[in-house]
Amino acid sequence: MFGTTAVFLDNQVRLLAKWRSRLEEQLDQEVQFVQRGSYGEITDLLLADQLDLAWVCGYPYVEHDDRMKLLVVPQYQGKPLYRSYLLVPTSDTSTNSIVELGSRVFAYSDPQSNSGYLVPRTELIRHGIDPRRFFSKAFFTFAHRKVVEAVASGLAAAGEIDGYVFDTLAKQIPEAASGVRVAWRSPEYGFPPIVTRRSLSVETYARLQAALLSMTEDADGRDLLSRLNLDRFVIADDAVFNGIRGLVKLSNTMPT
Repeated sequence: MFGTTAVFLDNQVRLLAKWRSRLEEQLDQEVQFVQRGSYGEITDLLLADQLDLAWVCGYPYVEHDDRMKLLVVPQYQGKPLYRSYLLVPTSDTSTNSIVELGSRVFAYSDPQSNSGYLVPRTELIRHGIDPRRFFSKAFFTFAHRKVVEAVASGLAAAGEIDGYVFDTLAKQIPEAASGVRVAWRSPEYGFPPIVTRRSLSVETYARLQAALLSMTEDADGRDLLSRLNLDRFVIADDAVFNGIRGLVKLSNTMPT
């Protein structure tokens, strides 16, 4: 059971059948992708041992790293790292920072998203601003693409999302990324990893890891990676997520 979240774009959902077939052939057992509309639902299923592995955000991973096991990390543009993007309408040509958005409407992606919640929240805290009182209204869309839609349509004055998702959207469905511009890019953080439940057998863990690491070795695997807009999956040191741990510590200085 492989859990995924709304980080997947609509067109990417169709590639899951191909990925499932590949994994079933490599593992010689049935594989089922389980999709949910929020990060929290997938996290809860994994922690309850109802999933074998899941593609999660770095935020829930560092919050529960004693109950999850790091399997692989995607490599994107040469690194196991990504950024958060602050989006504003293209008509807004002056905003360059979240601190300029006081008393306006803001769209977060998901309460367990590093890029779409933790980063903007802590960016305000760094400037001595209480994120609970800064905006006239803030809401969650529970999907990065829906943040883009909210900002482009004027439902929100700005929003923050996973930069990899936005780059992929702009590359694969450019019309869906129109109407907004990237006003600010965050520092780099550990890319959302693929993790397993702690109770997974050592043998199954090793076979899953080998299957994901080998995707660059054949045409079908490379095609899947291309459609995911990733270089490969790699084994990364847990320390790649220390930046997110620092954000969690800073966020915890202020109540949610």
